[in-house]
Amino acid sequence: MMNVELLLASDCPHASAARMLLAECADRLGLHVVVRERIGEYPSPTILIDGFDVMTGAAGTPRMQACRLDVPTAPRVLAALRDAAAIPSTRQAAS
Repeated sequence: MMNVELLLASDCPHASAARMLLAECADRLGLHVVVRERIGEYPSPTILIDGFDVMTGAAGTPRMQACRLDVPTAPRVLAALRDAAAIPSTRQAAS
């Protein structure tokens, strides 16, 4: 089972969009994932899948309360979910 976390700073203006993005990406791949949401001193919003930041590929995240300039994107979230669930992408399947 994959570990999906949404890390947010309090009052993050991108929180709703990040929640919706995660739900839409999981739905698109037919995955039922439980998202653990944490509020604290994080670059916000950060999405970790199995401990890795979907935007940087780095393990974990630094402790700081800040808005991210590189907010999570659908292609990155989809790729990370596919990798964690071992679902081939449509590009790989076509080749």
